[in-house]
Amino acid sequence: MANLQVAAGWPSDFCGTVRLFPLPNLVLFPNVPQPLHIFEHRYCEMLLDSLAHDRLIALALLQPGWEHQIQSGPPIASTVCIGKIVTHTPTSDGRHNILLVGIKRGRITEELEFTRPFRRAKVELLEDFYPPDDEAERREISSALQSIFAKFVPEGLSTQASFKQLIGEQMPLGILTDMIAYAINLPLAIKQQLLAEPNVDIRCRLLLRCLKQRLESTQDSPDTVTDGFPPRFSEN
Repeated sequence: MANLQVAAGWPSDFCGTVRLFPLPNLVLFPNVPQPLHIFEHRYCEMLLDSLAHDRLIALALLQPGWEHQIQSGPPIASTVCIGKIVTHTPTSDGRHNILLVGIKRGRITEELEFTRPFRRAKVELLEDFYPPDDEAERREISSALQSIFAKFVPEGLSTQASFKQLIGEQMPLGILTDMIAYAINLPLAIKQQLLAEPNVDIRCRLLLRCLKQRLESTQDSPDTVTDGFPPRFSEN
């Protein structure tokens, strides 16, 4: 993860405009890697433009009913995850496999007019906010989140030292929350709500509540309640 974070450094000359990659079934979070398989012409052009400039792409969740508005720019959620391409492998048939690492949250302030086949927007960056008066309680909810997350992963993995180190107390709560929110198989609307919340304490409490409800309502095996790592390829 550390090597990916280095490779996915934020550009110093970011202009506030991002390329939008709308998807119906994926919510990306900062500090999470996501493989993508890109084949549509407009998104291949988007990818090449990104590679030629800042290597940034913003993943946006399509809103319900998008199927009926394909030709007219279907609505997307206003909060996006801006990721950076860290690996790119073109295929012999003109398609592309990339690894995109989420870096920052962004809130769309204005979607720009079409001048290219792909959509673009101006965004306001959303940084993690830690309320200054909740440090003691934050340690408690961080510990509770680690404990409940361990119940969702296979027992063999949850007892490994590498897993305990990955979700250990040295990890900032914002990053821990995002990684768990991505890994757990939650409804897309809930994931989008978690992405849209920059207040780390509120985000963590919401995730804790969702995980507790999930434990109470399901008898599924860990394989069916976690999306898992490494993440699966997602196609456009």
